[in-house]
Amino acid sequence: MTSPLPPYVAAHTPTGLLIGGEWRPASGRGTFPVADPATTDVLFEVADATPEDGRAALDAACAAAPAWREVAPRARSEVLRAVFEAVVARTEDLAALITAEGGKPLAEARAEVQYAAEYVRWYSEQAVRVDGLARRAPAGTHHQMVLRRPVGPALLIAPWNFPIAMITRKVAPALAAGCPVVVKPARLTPLTTAYFAEIVREELEARDLPTGVLNVVPTASSGDVSAPLLADPRLRKLSFTGSTEVGRTLLKQAADGVLRTSMELGGNAPFLVFDDADLDAAVEGAVAAKMRNSGQTCVAANRFLVQQGVAAEFTDRLSAAFERLVMGRGTDPDVTVGPLIERSAVDHVEDLVAEAADAGARVRTGGERPGRRGWFYPPTVLDRVPPDARAVQEEIFGPVAPVVTFGDEAEGIRLANATEYGLVAYAYTRDVGRAMRLAEEVEAGMIGINRGMVSDATAPFGGVKSSGLGREGGEAGIEEYLEPVYVAL
Repeated sequence: MTSPLPPYVAAHTPTGLLIGGEWRPASGRGTFPVADPATTDVLFEVADATPEDGRAALDAACAAAPAWREVAPRARSEVLRAVFEAVVARTEDLAALITAEGGKPLAEARAEVQYAAEYVRWYSEQAVRVDGLARRAPAGTHHQMVLRRPVGPALLIAPWNFPIAMITRKVAPALAAGCPVVVKPARLTPLTTAYFAEIVREELEARDLPTGVLNVVPTASSGDVSAPLLADPRLRKLSFTGSTEVGRTLLKQAADGVLRTSMELGGNAPFLVFDDADLDAAVEGAVAAKMRNSGQTCVAANRFLVQQGVAAEFTDRLSAAFERLVMGRGTDPDVTVGPLIERSAVDHVEDLVAEAADAGARVRTGGERPGRRGWFYPPTVLDRVPPDARAVQEEIFGPVAPVVTFGDEAEGIRLANATEYGLVAYAYTRDVGRAMRLAEEVEAGMIGINRGMVSDATAPFGGVKSSGLGREGGEAGIEEYLEPVYVAL
């Protein structure tokens, strides 16, 4: 099987650790493999950071902190703008890497690069818009000033499913605010992060700015590297995107140092379809909300809650739409559904579908692992799914759409809220009053009304309940890296 990477990209993708502006090998642990999930072929061997490497990266971040903090906001803005332009110019290179190590179709990979670039552009603009306050105290006895200053060195832990977008969503606001960072990319997809980090390093070096503000430590043993950093009093901020289970562990570790934390954790998104919905639009939105990255996103629609009057027709249409999707290697221009990320992901999805079928659910399309190389599972629609099935109660993280019917609006909202998670929800209805009630009553940090996609670099991204703390994106994103200081004059 030929490599999915163009020769230039393969030759210019760093595979080491970026510490203090220099790429270097790991100190003693060697390397770990990064494979193409569509073929299982190994693409690269990547340096496997040790705890000592993690401390060296934090040393470099701390050494760069004073100089970076003093860099003028306009200069930070301009270097981020240059990074944005470089990312856009190298869209094809980055998309090839995303597809190679993550499996998503090239069209989706290109869209991710554009989405990621928008975070860099947005925070290049926000770098010069950090507001303060100056006013006379109400008592008239003094004046009040509120300044905003960088929180300090930050540890950014990113997931595998969006290997550049999740990095820019964290790195761009941190650098804009004046915070140096240590990035721990996902074990499964570190190559795209490394390529992006080299773009940033080049732009910093070209302007004689401290390159140690961005350090990257890939590792196959995340806890071994992150735990000592979280215990180091010099670290002042943690941003994590990943599972709720891991997030809870990291929060406990961060508690001793009273770290500022941002947590974007698991989801169990309801997709509500009411009797008055435009079914053409609802099916189109359902495919977008469910099938991006083969369902491997935290904002993927997880439970399709459909009102009884349209349940049969919606399920028929959704099944037909899923059957039109083309599964295969992401480099094929006709492919719309790539592989899952690794064997355990396929095993998990297969188990959920089997358990739902055993409990009475009906497989409308898909439902069987194909006999082909790579970690593939077909787009699958289930109906007659019991509300207590694991496929409804747990985050699927795969291309499976379980349909559950409901009666009136109140029951639909109750089912939507019957989860510990609250990241995002989707709803299709023509009733404006209902749309406003949903906005008030559905327990989610983000709600898409008649839209199958909500992510936007200029809007706050995050959840409630067990889906996380804090927000990324929009004006709120840079606030996560700033602390207010009140001065009484």
